[in-house]
Amino acid sequence: MATLSVKPSQRFRLLDWHTNSCLLSTNAERQRDAANQIRQEARVLRNETNNKTIWDEHDNRTRLAERIATVNRWKERLDKCLTDLDVEIDALTQAGSKGWGQNTAMKDSAEQNLQAKNLPLDVAIECLTLRESRRDIDVVQDPVENELHKEVEVIEASKKALQQKISQAFEQLCLLQEVRQQLNSDHRGKMETLEIDRGCLSLNLMSPNISLKVNPTRVPNGSTTLQQWDDFSQFNKNRAEAEMKAATELREAIALTIAETKNNLEAQRVATEFAFRKRLREMESVYSELKWQEKNTLEEVAELQKDIRHLEEDLQRKMLNLKLSHTRLESRTYRPNVELCRDQVQYGLTEEVHQLEATIAALKQKLAQAQDALDALYKHLARLQADIACKANSMLLDTKCLDTRCKLTVPAEKFVPQVDTFTRTTNRTLSPLKSCQLELA
Repeated sequence: MATLSVKPSQRFRLLDWHTNSCLLSTNAERQRDAANQIRQEARVLRNETNNKTIWDEHDNRTRLAERIATVNRWKERLDKCLTDLDVEIDALTQAGSKGWGQNTAMKDSAEQNLQAKNLPLDVAIECLTLRESRRDIDVVQDPVENELHKEVEVIEASKKALQQKISQAFEQLCLLQEVRQQLNSDHRGKMETLEIDRGCLSLNLMSPNISLKVNPTRVPNGSTTLQQWDDFSQFNKNRAEAEMKAATELREAIALTIAETKNNLEAQRVATEFAFRKRLREMESVYSELKWQEKNTLEEVAELQKDIRHLEEDLQRKMLNLKLSHTRLESRTYRPNVELCRDQVQYGLTEEVHQLEATIAALKQKLAQAQDALDALYKHLARLQADIACKANSMLLDTKCLDTRCKLTVPAEKFVPQVDTFTRTTNRTLSPLKSCQLELA
């Protein structure tokens, strides 16, 4: 007899079966509703995020463009500032066009003017040295010596003023170079920033070099605020403008100092040469007076010598007359006896002897006085001639000084000294007065 095999498993009720079917249908509808809700929300989210992403990208692109424009404006300002700074540095240092009111290398000009002061100083010292060769009474502290010493003081003061301006110019150049380096560094930063931001502006969704980065929203070390960034560039620009203004004022001060030193030195040169010419005229006048005195003295010596000869001749004649009278008187003493009387002849001869003795004494006294006067004339003549020689020597020295000072007004390549350095004689035709000076010297 056959038996019914039963599958060993749980048996569900029909109600459970219907309940399960209903539950599955209900869950399916609920899941579909949830999925539909999610789909609707996803569509809304996609629309919102797409719009926001587009606008954000647009806004950031606009911000990048504005930022590029801002940085570019600062770059252009720095470009102009650097150009002006280079012009100012060139105007203060390098050779420029020579003209008033044009860009002139003031530092080089000041150095050239300082170097040019060596020639007037050498000339003044040479004149002082030459005048030390004066002799005797002519070694006097006259206006010429005072003006020469004043000229040396003016030159030293001018050199000191120019050296001070050169030092100030060097310091100002250092400041300008420092500012230029700061501006150049800021300018390079702006250039690099423009390159980076322009590269960012050129990127789009199809660019091949876009990728995800690690923590791109981090704040890098050394980041600054927008205000700090703007203040930094503004500070550099303001400092550069201030230093350029100071450099311009310094160039004007240097130009003024150069003009003042030139004017002071020229005025002192004119005063010194005027003193030289005045002193030469004064010495020539004294020299002429001394020569006239020498001529008159020589004439007086000749006349006195002539009179001394006459006195000596008269004295000799008077001695002969005295001898004659003495002889006559002595001879008459030998008259015999009563003939030895004191007659008129005796009285006349005696009177003649007394007169001759008085005359001879007077002649001897006058002869001695004449010889003393002649000795005095000779001594004074020697002093006159010595002083004439001193005056001639002094005039020759001052003439050499004036010839030497021609270097100050005649270009060096055209200057031909009128006094030979080796022979100490002039190369021109001398006047009789100058020839006499040379002979006495």
